[in-house]
Amino acid sequence: MSLNPSTVAPEAEPWPEAEQEPGSRSRSEGPEAGPWPDAESRSQPPAGPGSEPLPAAKPEPEPLSVWDPGLEAQPLPASESENQVPQRPRCHTDCLEAPLSRAFRRLGWEVGSHPWIFLLLPMVLTAALGTGLIYLPKDEEEDLEEQYTPIGSPAKAERRFVQGYFTANDSNVFSISRKSTEVNYASILVVSNTNSLLEREILSEISKVDDAVQALSVTQENGTQILYNEVCSKNQGYCVPSNPLLFAWKTNSDLNLKNITFPIYSLAGQVVYLANILGGTVVGESMGLSQLLLKAKAMRLQYYLKTGEGEDNKRSKTWLNHFLSQVGNLEKSLALKKIQVVYFTSLSRQLEFEATSMTVIPLFHLAYLLIILFAITSCYRCDCVRNKMWVAAFGVISAALAVVSSFGLMLYIGVPFVIIVANSPFLILGVGVDDMFIMISAWQKTNLMDGIKERMSNVYSKVAVSITITTITNVLAFYTGIMTSFRSVQYFCIYTGTTLLFCYFYNITCFGAFMALDGKREVVCLRWLKKPETPEQKCPSLKKSCCLPCDSLRDEHKADIHPMNLFFRDYFGPFLTSTESKFFVVLLYILYIISSIYGCFQVQEGLDLRNLASDDSYITPYFNVEEEHFSSYGPRVMVIVTEALDYWDKDARQKLEKCLADFENSDYVDKNLTEFWLREYVKYMQNHHQDVNDKITFLKNIPNFLVDFPLFMYDINITSSQDIICSRAFVQTMDVSSSTSKKLMLLQFRNMAEKCEIPLMVYNQAFIYFDQYSAILENTVRNVIVASTAMFIVSLLLIPHPLCSLWVTFAIASVIVGVTGFMAFWNVNLDSISMINLVICIGFSFDFSAHISYAFVSSSKPSVNQKTIEALYLLGYPVLQSTISTIIGVCVLSAAKAYIFRTFFKIMFLVMVFGAAHGLIFIPVFLTFF
Repeated sequence: MSLNPSTVAPEAEPWPEAEQEPGSRSRSEGPEAGPWPDAESRSQPPAGPGSEPLPAAKPEPEPLSVWDPGLEAQPLPASESENQVPQRPRCHTDCLEAPLSRAFRRLGWEVGSHPWIFLLLPMVLTAALGTGLIYLPKDEEEDLEEQYTPIGSPAKAERRFVQGYFTANDSNVFSISRKSTEVNYASILVVSNTNSLLEREILSEISKVDDAVQALSVTQENGTQILYNEVCSKNQGYCVPSNPLLFAWKTNSDLNLKNITFPIYSLAGQVVYLANILGGTVVGESMGLSQLLLKAKAMRLQYYLKTGEGEDNKRSKTWLNHFLSQVGNLEKSLALKKIQVVYFTSLSRQLEFEATSMTVIPLFHLAYLLIILFAITSCYRCDCVRNKMWVAAFGVISAALAVVSSFGLMLYIGVPFVIIVANSPFLILGVGVDDMFIMISAWQKTNLMDGIKERMSNVYSKVAVSITITTITNVLAFYTGIMTSFRSVQYFCIYTGTTLLFCYFYNITCFGAFMALDGKREVVCLRWLKKPETPEQKCPSLKKSCCLPCDSLRDEHKADIHPMNLFFRDYFGPFLTSTESKFFVVLLYILYIISSIYGCFQVQEGLDLRNLASDDSYITPYFNVEEEHFSSYGPRVMVIVTEALDYWDKDARQKLEKCLADFENSDYVDKNLTEFWLREYVKYMQNHHQDVNDKITFLKNIPNFLVDFPLFMYDINITSSQDIICSRAFVQTMDVSSSTSKKLMLLQFRNMAEKCEIPLMVYNQAFIYFDQYSAILENTVRNVIVASTAMFIVSLLLIPHPLCSLWVTFAIASVIVGVTGFMAFWNVNLDSISMINLVICIGFSFDFSAHISYAFVSSSKPSVNQKTIEALYLLGYPVLQSTISTIIGVCVLSAAKAYIFRTFFKIMFLVMVFGAAHGLIFIPVFLTFF
């Protein structure tokens, strides 16, 4: 929102009040937000043909006219108004405003003198920079982990440690819990239509699904086929079973389904963990460490494929793509009646996320059309001279040129284009055109009888501070987002902040030049209206068409007050300042702030990975089924001893067991499912009557132990000198389905590892994404504090009144609390997407509040109610226009099928509504109290 606070009450110049110059106006103010007398232009003699001096920098004072809102709001006679000199603001300074205004005055003169140069050069620049769009990523995959997880998160360091000290050979013995990174896989969740799938008929249907998946093969371009058993991960030369219980039933159809125990099942002497492969379970009596399994509603079929670098990884992904193309018809082709299936692969998140960007392209065209219509409607007038609809349309084009130039430049210098940057043009279309409205408004208030150069210099001098404040505050708000630890947020803020700078540059160059050229059209229309056509003097039809619509010329020396300004002055202002209204506003604010604070404690943190896809994506029902039936058990977490330890020393083992017991006693751990090689080794040594406390005996028997328990060879790192430099255990987490529980579990585990006497570390591949839950709040708070501080400093420098700075701070805090709280009521998480918008709302909170409060404290009215009415008269309509233009820019995103784009709309809507409510309702009323 562009408002010029410094011109609300000029330092040494009385100003009329019924027709006051609303120099402090919104960045989206329409062309008729309120007239100002063109003192500067009238103080200059008309420029002669051969002499075109710059207009004087200091305007002459004008007679005052005052109005009484309680009466007819009519200007008083000049003789009375001359005695009504407004008081000079006590804290006013023009140390920054004056030189900026002078510089813009000279720039306006140059633009008016050489409009074609200032019009064409930016277009040439756009054409040059626009070629950078050829670097837009097409087939390149966007690394979700890189963009949407915190930079330098602890889990990434933990992963590097695991990768450096623990290896696994998938071709021999495969164990998913021992993997440090995600592997290639396909997953099918089977849900029974009956109460339980532990029935032969249902297991038979599940078996058909399993067989059909394993029978899938891909024919490559060279004619060779990729079979499942060629790309699957293997144990002892055989593909890892998709589900060990199903595999046991297929191997032995006489398997007694009534004697299955959960979550541990002993099958042919082998321990099988059923925790994550059966869902919706109902258990009965206790049987040792497990309970009798009575019912199971769902089953997971997991197909692990070869992962890594090279040809094997490529073939695995080819098979997965084929699986995705075929599995959708599986349910129909197999005529499944007793079960339902949903599916997911390791490629799905990436593929579906990339597909979401295509859904907003049609919406961009719609947003562009709506903004053009809004601009034309705001600037249309029946008076052909003052009609600025074509100028407004070009202003929207100017914003689009800024997007092309900025994006091209960023792509040229190598700033990655991530999908959430696709939100930026929608915001730019809404915000970028606002300075255009300011310039049109300033032009409408110049004298029609003056020359183009004079009028342009006057326009530029009046809008200098206004549009500069807008650019500084909004760009600062975006560039503070670069400090965040999420790369996607950094890139979005770089793209959008830079685009706003281009909008600023194009507004004062090519748009100003177009406005100057349109001024020449005004001259043609003015002459045509003043001189009726005669047979001897006819106006060419082309020039006639430029003067449509044709209407009687109004007084060219006077500008009309827009009806909306009169509405705020004569109706809304007096209504708001009544005692009853103030009481209601205070009550409304109390309800608002209480609801907001309550909502702040309900906000979920972190980006739900299902939200990276479109609503109609196949991964949404998969995550829904997983959440409903498989949420009891979470990932298996490694507890790693990170340094060499004398495991044969009884005291060392006791210390380690004590720490491990702390993990097992956690509310987030099932103590019966812990897996630790040392415990099994101690039992092994005792069964073989060996002294486990003797170093030589301890180390000598390890190779024989690993022959009987081959999986544990990947849990012990022994050097050639027989030193065990690190090892690991595994604990099974439970009840960690919500983002809050994931964050608390992670923090608790790391805290327990840190407190242990033995150096420990915890890790699971999912921790890479869990880290965002703790980082997002810290990043958001830091960015909000830094951006708010920057806005506070800007308010002190450019709007140097202590009361204004306090109200700016109050409004920023109040709007942020409101937006954050109502996010919870609108099902929006606090994630990297919403964090962007919270940073954005700081700039808008500044715009909406700073200038309203400054207009109030600068007013010379004797009562606080009259000060409030005057501030609303000057700025009510601009604030409303600013709100509408920005909401129009992003409203089309509400129809998007992707969470990312809908979230952007939701929060921007909250920002604009709450920001406008503070600017038009809360702050005007509160100012009357203080």
